Amino acid sequence: MKSRHEPPPLDSSTARAFFTERIPAEWFIDEVEVSLDDVEILIVGRLAPPDGDDAETACRGTIEAHREATRDARIRIAADAEREFERKVSWGARCGDLGILFTHLSVPAMTRLRLPQRLVLDTLVDGGVARSRSEALAWCVRLVERNLDEWLAEMRDALANVEDVRRKGPDRP
Repeated sequence: MKSRHEPPPLDSSTARAFFTERIPAEWFIDEVEVSLDDVEILIVGRLAPPDGDDAETACRGTIEAHREATRDARIRIAADAEREFERKVSWGARCGDLGILFTHLSVPAMTRLRLPQRLVLDTLVDGGVARSRSEALAWCVRLVERNLDEWLAEMRDALANVEDVRRKGPDRP
């Protein structure tokens, strides 16, 4: 049986340093957000909100202008990162309350569900909330993410601390 290729280990501080070094300071008003797993690195930066009455429309225009103006440079930075880290790089921006992902992966995730969980998904499909069980499961994950964001952030921080302690420990066989 052929095993799946595992990319080299990567922690968020290494990825953050890589992108901070390469992303021009004038692109964003704060440090970029770096999220990653074993498949993808997502870079999201905050743009200065424009003045005006219709904030969402103005921010949408600001994000789109930034996307177009930085496209070639983002592609070069992503290509370097993909060679270095063996992961796809995705980009996004936030402006005011609006966040837009320019590129991102939709990666299949296999799971085994018991009848009660499948019935939840089927109810969402039958009710028109989702077109498929897969879409219904993604909807559920987004709902948990939105409603438990603070708790999930605490969990991620705790896991980062575990990662730091593990890294400082003895080499594993």
